[in-house]
Amino acid sequence: MRLSEYLSVPYVLESETVEVAPGSWVRRVAYPELPDCSAEAIVLEEALLLLERRRIKMIIRMVIEGRPPPVPRPPLRDCDPAWIARQAGLPNEIVALIDADLASNTREPQINY
Repeated sequence: MRLSEYLSVPYVLESETVEVAPGSWVRRVAYPELPDCSAEAIVLEEALLLLERRRIKMIIRMVIEGRPPPVPRPPLRDCDPAWIARQAGLPNEIVALIDADLASNTREPQINY
């Protein structure tokens, strides 16, 4: 599989609100199918943004190190991992790496009849 395909795999998302001290709550989110892929923040949207950044960085690191990330289900065909990386606020170098992988994918388009 290519990097862009790994980044298009849908993972189960877990979310919970946790009291970390009396009267102090955080939102904790995780992709339990990926190792060490969780985040927490006071605001749910911020926790989700942090989680997406972690997911993308982790998958890229695993691919670079030659360790295939878990693939519990097939990649989504209509996913745009470079767009997701930009929306998550990842550095331009990471977006360029994903764009380069997408550009080098010369697979023939599939026609559904």
